[in-house]
Amino acid sequence: MVENPLAPFLQRQGMLILDGGLATLLEARGHDLSDHLWSARLLRDDPQAIVAAHIDYLEAGADCIISASYQATIPGFMRAGLSRDEAVALLQRAVTLAREARDAFWQKAGPRGDRLRPLVAASVGPYGAFLADGSEYTGAYDLDADALFDFHRERWHLLAEAGPDLMACETIPSGVEAQALARLLPETTSMPVWASFSCRDEAHLNDGTPLAQVVGLLAPLPQIVAIGVNCTAPRFIPALIRTARSVTHKPVLVYPNSGETYDAIHRRWLGQSEPQEFGTLSEQWRAAGASLIGGCCRTGPEHIQSIRAHLLGAGEGKPA
Repeated sequence: MVENPLAPFLQRQGMLILDGGLATLLEARGHDLSDHLWSARLLRDDPQAIVAAHIDYLEAGADCIISASYQATIPGFMRAGLSRDEAVALLQRAVTLAREARDAFWQKAGPRGDRLRPLVAASVGPYGAFLADGSEYTGAYDLDADALFDFHRERWHLLAEAGPDLMACETIPSGVEAQALARLLPETTSMPVWASFSCRDEAHLNDGTPLAQVVGLLAPLPQIVAIGVNCTAPRFIPALIRTARSVTHKPVLVYPNSGETYDAIHRRWLGQSEPQEFGTLSEQWRAAGASLIGGCCRTGPEHIQSIRAHLLGAGEGKPA
């Protein structure tokens, strides 16, 4: 039997606020994350920067923080010169740091009428994140479902052993990768999981697989406690929510990008990210049926604070 850690939030406040872009916040604070490890590099080089970023999201009003393990893998760390034992320790440190941040925040905040003790989700990024070649935005992989199952398996168990409240399979761009994860989930029968896909339009994953198809595949699994979309343009989100809700009665989650677009040629973001506008959009996502809402790339604590203010009322963010 899987205990659902989302249930107290959904019963008490009707929804749950997720955090925003971890790498976005770290880069804004001057950290160079341009290598293949991205934010996972700081698990080795500056772990307290990760803790501080997690705490800032909690103070902004996040009910759940996601660990810095999106781009963290054993082969990725070993490619950076670490031993296998060091790689395992760093991978699990991602969860440990998130738990440390949550506990420090909660010790300061204490039991309060307007907050429940926040959750820690262990990020399980897609195979494309390990490749660090942008293929998580296309789902154009060189591995079949068996090989993707093998790729994810060890990391999955190591993250689960580190003690998160739940696992976050996020930015899944490929129907084949969804199949691999569906085979993996039953190996940790007591670990709750959310699954979140990255989409190229209002109905399809980045590789062209219909969202309805993969939601129909994963949502019936007992470990799945929420399912939805992340790392996707805000304009597609309402239709994607409706698609997910047409296939499952389980909670739907969304944490889109800010709405800016990335210019790969000049390596820069175009447009503006307006936290207040993001908060206004979150009302539309809630009305469409999402019950877990946050932000992904190019969103920060201000976006999360705006979401909480719009959906749960002002003054419920920072601890007293």
